[in-house]
Amino acid sequence: MTVIGHTAHSSPGLRPRPSLPAPQISKSGKSRLGRLLGIQFAGVGSYVPETIVHNEDLSALGCDSEWIKRRTGILERRRAAPEQATSDLAILAAQRCLENAGAVAADVDLLIVATMTADSATPSTACLVQQSLGCIAPAMDINAACSGFMYALVTAGQFVRSGAAHNALVIGAEVMSRIVDPTDVKTYPLFGDGAGAVLLRPTDDMSKGLDSFTLGAEGSGGNLLSVAAGGSRQALNAQLLEQGAQYLRMEGRSVFKWAVNVVSESARDCMAHSNITVDDLDCVILHQANSRIIDAAVSDFQMDPEKVFVNLDRYGNTSAASIPLALDEAISSGKLRSGGKALLCGFGAGLTWGTAVVQF
Repeated sequence: MTVIGHTAHSSPGLRPRPSLPAPQISKSGKSRLGRLLGIQFAGVGSYVPETIVHNEDLSALGCDSEWIKRRTGILERRRAAPEQATSDLAILAAQRCLENAGAVAADVDLLIVATMTADSATPSTACLVQQSLGCIAPAMDINAACSGFMYALVTAGQFVRSGAAHNALVIGAEVMSRIVDPTDVKTYPLFGDGAGAVLLRPTDDMSKGLDSFTLGAEGSGGNLLSVAAGGSRQALNAQLLEQGAQYLRMEGRSVFKWAVNVVSESARDCMAHSNITVDDLDCVILHQANSRIIDAAVSDFQMDPEKVFVNLDRYGNTSAASIPLALDEAISSGKLRSGGKALLCGFGAGLTWGTAVVQF
């Protein structure tokens, strides 16, 4: 999810919706906190398409380069080639992950792909990745938008912890450029394409894994960030295509306020559950949605900005790929090492969120 401080420009033919109040985390139905230890991150890997689109490259569409930089912190993003689909990006990230883990595809016994831009309604993107890799494993997609990787991570962690899987491959992959409207100058520049993957294995070291985690949803805010047509509620037809109903629409101001709140509350809950403070964290990886949300978290927790990993400026918002892509770069750059402790937080459409304190 990329959010900005005001409502996105609407596509031609679509009547603008009034700005809606930001939903709040329900105190009465607050998400439970859990713990999944005895799990190790055996490998990470990522892939981004070769084509780089700078802010200035979007001027022909009517996009303001300085506005994009000032309001979001994004300087460039990657675009998938016309022949590339989400599964293609996921496969390349998975191969790099397996190589880094010293594993082969035959070792994988669970495969989960988090995505909101599946290749098609069916088969699942995970099944396409499974077939291409050549592993014999159950495969499934999870769609929790920008929280998708966190949902998939916790799901895979449950399999590993129970003994149902010994090499769980978790991938976040998106081709967001296919579902944003090129005529929407406030939304189109914000998203990019990419993929990231992790391989989870069991370990006898019970200090490793998800020391605390929480997942949540506020479906009452679902209309704040949505794709109206293309599902069973509204099948696509010529009129809806003309209206641009197949594209992502966002109530930026409302989602921004909600995101700042959910990051703060869920992070505090997880750190309290782990009995740590922000000073105990070696690295903080928030969903790369908007620099102002990241800045708000730094200010709220009075944390050292050097602990916060940011690659939003280079990739924009890659939705479910955001956290694993950042995680791979944080590890490869030495910002996060074995034995380190990190806070991961995803938030986005649904509305959904997922936050965890992870011991690597």
